[in-house]
Amino acid sequence: MAEVDDSNKPTSGVAERYALALFTLAQEQNVADAVADALRNFGDMIAQSADLKRLVVSPVFSAEEQLKAVTAILNQYGFGGVTANFIKLVASKRRLFVLPDMIRAFLALNDKAKGVTRADITVAAPLSSDHFAALEEALRQVSGGKTVKVNVNVDPSIIGGIVVKLGSRMVDASLKTKLNSLRTRMKEVG
Repeated sequence: MAEVDDSNKPTSGVAERYALALFTLAQEQNVADAVADALRNFGDMIAQSADLKRLVVSPVFSAEEQLKAVTAILNQYGFGGVTANFIKLVASKRRLFVLPDMIRAFLALNDKAKGVTRADITVAAPLSSDHFAALEEALRQVSGGKTVKVNVNVDPSIIGGIVVKLGSRMVDASLKTKLNSLRTRMKEVG
């Protein structure tokens, strides 16, 4: 069985167990990719809606209230099958607050099973298609030839350079970080 290395959050063990159970079921039914897509979409909904986030994390809602609200949302947005049943189960067990961690753990298990590594890239300005292709190839080589899915974020505050997070490794070659480092060294000298 695959394992997920999550943070030291007290909920990570719960998230891993639920994610592993869902992943095993999804693999048995040959729907792991469909469940991953649906979970990713539901996770995006949580991130984008303050009301849904409040429903998920707030302890003031009873299990029945959460289940009723989640069921309505799942029906309205066309979620069904294994994914909908899983989210309803999580709500009925009062574990909805752990759902974002469960989603991350499931996606990590699915990526690992497919031999996919994810990279988060932060740049100051959008990359040209040539630069993107070169970066993707370099990341593939660094990851030992695995397929690398690249997520590029544009953040002008880094001024220039690049910040790369590939798995558990991070390289910060941003101009902002270099300037801050230089400023710190200059303070130490003078």
